[in-house]
Amino acid sequence: MRTKIVLVEDDPLLIDIYSTKFKEAGFEVSVVDRGDAAPSFVAKEKPDLVVLDIVLPQKDGWDILRIVKSNEKTKNVKVVILSNLGQKEEIEKGMALGAAGYLIKAHHTPSEVVREIKKILAGPQA
Repeated sequence: MRTKIVLVEDDPLLIDIYSTKFKEAGFEVSVVDRGDAAPSFVAKEKPDLVVLDIVLPQKDGWDILRIVKSNEKTKNVKVVILSNLGQKEEIEKGMALGAAGYLIKAHHTPSEVVREIKKILAGPQA
């Protein structure tokens, strides 16, 4: 069975780049480009992992992460933040809210992001 990833990102170029990279890596990929649609989509799809941007229209990634982690159906879904926000406080906030990882877009190529996500998926199960 293929690993399901939901990419929550509003930049069409990044959606194209990352969904292509994830598919090449053998993942099944769905995309949500609006923050307000993400929590219910994640609950419906029950992916193995969510790749979450923070700066989104309608609802930001912090709210989405809080909702996903507080919902009984989705609390065990791994969430990796992929954002341009790279301050230490933001990274700590993401991890404190339950993210499995925090990747800064400017510091990782799409191929490196795929590698990091594979590591997180293979990591110890909580």
